[in-house]
Amino acid sequence: MITISESAQTHFRELLSRQEEGTNIRVFVVNPGRPNAECGVSYAPQDSVEDTDIRLNFAGFDAVVDAESAPFLEAAEIDFVEQELGSQLTLKAPNAKAQAVADDAPLIERVDYVIQSKVNPQLASHGGQVMISEITDDGIAILQFGGGCNGCSMVDVTLKEGIEKQLLELFPGELNGVRDITEHSRGEHSYY
Repeated sequence: MITISESAQTHFRELLSRQEEGTNIRVFVVNPGRPNAECGVSYAPQDSVEDTDIRLNFAGFDAVVDAESAPFLEAAEIDFVEQELGSQLTLKAPNAKAQAVADDAPLIERVDYVIQSKVNPQLASHGGQVMISEITDDGIAILQFGGGCNGCSMVDVTLKEGIEKQLLELFPGELNGVRDITEHSRGEHSYY
């Protein structure tokens, strides 16, 4: 579920050596499965561990994960990098904003997962987002933009050069293109 690099494990063991005996670490997601999901790591004293928590054993400590966060921490990676100007603990959780779907899930679910986990985090830096409305019988993903993307002069480039290229690459033979149904000049959507 979670990969913790050797350097991060060493860092955690050092931190935990200064804590009360039996303290472990907790890895969690706040607002899991939502665009504003955030991952975190904290101390997990023995009395804070619930029966429903999942324990992942590492050398010298356990990583404790609550049941609600667990599906969103699939493929998560924690690393600790020491540099000249200081050190940094990084937590990458590609499924935090959207729960991973099975390879054989319906196409619309797999496309939505890519949009939520890969596309929307990029658009969020500009205050935007995109949602999938449907996939037509001829393999066209119908998308609707919102937030900062609504009315943006670069939305056509984002759609064709960014989103469409990425989706066609990931779903060859299943998707044939994308279409935007957002009415950008009025700030609302128009259905065709």
